[in-house]
Amino acid sequence: QVHLVESGGGLVQAGDSLRLSCAASERASGSYIMAWFRQAPGTDREFLATVDWSGDMTHYSDSVEGRFTISRDNANKLTIYLQMTNLIPEDTAVYYCATDFRGSSGRRPQSGDFYAWGQGTQVTVST
Repeated sequence: QVHLVESGGGLVQAGDSLRLSCAASERASGSYIMAWFRQAPGTDREFLATVDWSGDMTHYSDSVEGRFTISRDNANKLTIYLQMTNLIPEDTAVYYCATDFRGSSGRRPQSGDFYAWGQGTQVTVST
């Protein structure tokens, strides 16, 4: 079982930037895709972005494309990042990374497609 640990969350002001990190203990036996999701209180877990093993192929949800950037560490492929810019209060949520993707290609990834999750890191954006 792959273990994931997120870090980098915190309390920031609107307009600030923040970078989250996610370190995996090993490469997943399934797809090598890694992803970021977030979940605000009372809402479903929301897909944000995926990155492939090479780091060259990325995919974003419409809600964050242009503001958030997912990347993979070239020196340590087991670590990915989520660079978040121009944060707004609506970005307040617990942010999770995920891997061991077993879903179908050609559609937006869903939380149920991933079988390994981190514990999450809280991001709070104040006005």
